[in-house]
Amino acid sequence: MKKLDHLEKIALFYDTFVIDLWGVMHDGIKLYPNATKAVDHLISMKKKIVFLSNAPRPSLKVVNFLKKIKMKDDLLKNVITSGEAAMIAVSKNTYGKKFYHLGPKRDGSIYEKVKENRTNLESCDYILCTGLFDEYENNLEFYHNLLKKFSSKKMICTNPDLIVHRGKKEEYCAGKIAEVFESLGGEVIYFGKPYEEVYKMCFDKKEKVLAIGDNLRTDIKGANNLGIDSLFIYHGVHRDEINNENDILKVIKNYDVLINYFQFELNW
Repeated sequence: MKKLDHLEKIALFYDTFVIDLWGVMHDGIKLYPNATKAVDHLISMKKKIVFLSNAPRPSLKVVNFLKKIKMKDDLLKNVITSGEAAMIAVSKNTYGKKFYHLGPKRDGSIYEKVKENRTNLESCDYILCTGLFDEYENNLEFYHNLLKKFSSKKMICTNPDLIVHRGKKEEYCAGKIAEVFESLGGEVIYFGKPYEEVYKMCFDKKEKVLAIGDNLRTDIKGANNLGIDSLFIYHGVHRDEINNENDILKVIKNYDVLINYFQFELNW
């Protein structure tokens, strides 16, 4: 584990950079200028850039959001989401035909091709979880009560993240609901980091890859699972656990992961 003052120092060693979005490139509201500059430099070096996000939406939806917050088009050639991978499975009826959508209405694009198969909890073959209902964003007890009679069904979780920070506000993600469901004895099938399947869409075994992310459970654990190097951005999802650099070793031990490098923010 090594502090990395400048990404420039190691950039030549890698062919491909698999970079998280929320927490590394933006905070849900605005881009991080230093991170954008770093990726600009990588592109100028002809490096392969893949933005891999645990977003419960198709990749195109995320691209449109990134354009809205002024990310340049030349950075948007390779955007892959957990939602994209889940959408393929849902469209093929991989886990059954009838599903119950647990999440906000804005995530409906993930099942647009099979929207006629949406039904209620009692009748569904499986639960498709993309997040929390808008009217119950902070009430985990609501989901415990909602799901306790249906733990025999499978849940498909399209975003394994537990929390994100939108600006300075902490918000729950679909992974938090999956955690509740598992506590009830339910089985969850996850799409996205740290699970190996989604990485097959990003690179092949011949490439020398660096994963860059702020989430030890997903970004860094995923890198460990794949045997690739990682750069941990510690002013992200774990900001409340890390007051200074001395806390990093303790925190990564708590999450049972290994990191190669760490930075406060992505910086060239």
